[in-house]
Amino acid sequence: MKPFAYVRATGLAEAVAAHGARPGSRYLGGGTNLVDLMKLGVETPDTLIDLAGLPLGSVEETADGGLRIGSGVRGSDLARHPLVRTRYPALSQALLAGASAQLRNVATTGGNLLQRTRCPYFQDVAKPCNKREPGTGCGARDGVHRDHAVLGHSPHCIATHPSDMAVALVALDAAVELQGPDGARTVPATAFHRLPGDHPERDTVVEPGEIVTAVTLPPDRAGLPSHYRKARDRASYAFALTSVAAVLDVSGGRVRHVALAFGGLAHRPWRATAAEERLLGAAPTESAVREAVEAELDSAEPLRDNAFKVLLARNLACDVLNSLSGSPLSRGSRS
Repeated sequence: MKPFAYVRATGLAEAVAAHGARPGSRYLGGGTNLVDLMKLGVETPDTLIDLAGLPLGSVEETADGGLRIGSGVRGSDLARHPLVRTRYPALSQALLAGASAQLRNVATTGGNLLQRTRCPYFQDVAKPCNKREPGTGCGARDGVHRDHAVLGHSPHCIATHPSDMAVALVALDAAVELQGPDGARTVPATAFHRLPGDHPERDTVVEPGEIVTAVTLPPDRAGLPSHYRKARDRASYAFALTSVAAVLDVSGGRVRHVALAFGGLAHRPWRATAAEERLLGAAPTESAVREAVEAELDSAEPLRDNAFKVLLARNLACDVLNSLSGSPLSRGSRS
């Protein structure tokens, strides 16, 4: 591993100043992804700024009834927090579907959002990868790409985003708070991660030197029926082939609110706006749900070996939405 300087920051301003918006600086949270990438030679920082000493580890109810989650909150603590479990069950379910218990005990909320793709071409420095080294090509496109994107990919990158938690946050209309050299700002979770386009090396809209300080959940999503499900190659500790987070509120036989997001299909959590538009105000029959989901997935562009993901995503989404509308699950998720 390349030698690096280490700074243990005690305040946000100190951390931002230590980073200096330099390309060789990295913030360190739980380290479950960054340190792995340093061992592989993918990340070679010259300075690590440790954020463990910052007061970012609390979950607080906001004045309007929402929830503010510090970026240093560990995954296991967030998954079992009573307000998360009762008001935003899809978030708790997504966290418990991700990684192992040991990793959840260490990984932070901020680090979860910022984790990088598990594409093997990205993680192997001997292989071409436009995300790791722009201009070298995409080895996965004509290589092994069974697990890769079917939505929103570009000629330069077909990697998928690995987070389960981020998919639930997108469906719950969460917002991400940032602090950086130019002050504080808030970004909707739906706009936090990027599609690859011509710059796959950029995963998010985070600017150099910015720290993720918190995630906020809106009060008007609290208590709505929601659910997260994940399809993977084995029963535990595997990244999603596809996953679904959904929020569905039905009143008077009509859909009053719907949010649907997919994981494992794209470079970012994929908000299914076309499906939502079709379902809003409609009766949530099985045929209506299927037509809406199929309308969303009509834009899929599967590669040679991963067309199965489209069918898998369709069936998973239909099952989750039908379960929510049919209501044993929906009633059980209300606080």
